[in-house]
Amino acid sequence: MTTNLQTVDLPDGRTLAYAEWGDPSGRPVIVCHGTPGCRLNRHPNQELVRSTGARVIAFDRAGYGRSTRNPGRQVADIVGDVSALADHLGFERFAVTGGSGGGPHALAVAAALPERVTRVGCIVGVAPYDVLGDEWFTGMDPMNVKEFGWALEGEQRLQEELTREDREMRQRVERDPSTVLGDFDLPESDRAVLGRADVATVIRDSTAEQSVNGVWGWVDDDLAFTRPWGFDPSTLRVPASVWWGVADVLVPPTHGEWLARTVPGAVTRVQQGGGHQMDPDRDVILLNAWLLDGEVRWDG
Repeated sequence: MTTNLQTVDLPDGRTLAYAEWGDPSGRPVIVCHGTPGCRLNRHPNQELVRSTGARVIAFDRAGYGRSTRNPGRQVADIVGDVSALADHLGFERFAVTGGSGGGPHALAVAAALPERVTRVGCIVGVAPYDVLGDEWFTGMDPMNVKEFGWALEGEQRLQEELTREDREMRQRVERDPSTVLGDFDLPESDRAVLGRADVATVIRDSTAEQSVNGVWGWVDDDLAFTRPWGFDPSTLRVPASVWWGVADVLVPPTHGEWLARTVPGAVTRVQQGGGHQMDPDRDVILLNAWLLDGEVRWDG
């Protein structure tokens, strides 16, 4: 397993772990991983990533992997961590992107740092629970509905259940990485991606690392998503792109649709047959073209 581990000390005494991918001499793109996840969530073909000209910085969000937990954090609390990471790496300007649970975190960074963030991508990202209410669950797989039900019950119940979920996930991945999501009723497009041999390596690496110090990052994410985010997506002044898949059962289309309506001037990409995974090879080319140069190479 690759560890690709570097760390930076944060002003509040916590440690932030990160990894570098892509082109070391390329233009910087900071990536906020999903829920759960870690810095080892990356595209399986790094030659392809390098060809896009992106220097990709992926970091363990608070409580994941080797990064220290930040108890009680809001989504907006990611801003200080990313700012410190960018300072450490000497980035005056950078693009930021996030997928799934990382989507709102990327938007938070863009909202707070318009003078530093060049563009932001929110890929199959979560919308605010306190805004959508019951509609937040529309189209969501029962497994995810159950998980966020635990979050609404409180931290203790959530931590107990996610500890069990994490243990079972590790056991499944050890046998067959394509089963990482267990009993989720996934569309065929997602199953095809998860069944790829190169993706299996990434799944093994990230599953082993994301909860190496417990499930607290996952717990804190779920709690943060069911509470106010600490920023308003309608205040963004950075060029933004919002992507979602119509067949997504983890983060249903209602989330992407709300974000597209709310983020000012959002450039959207809607995949009619796409689920949560979409098409990794095509997507990394399209996404980095947008993040680095503002190029829209897709229809719609």
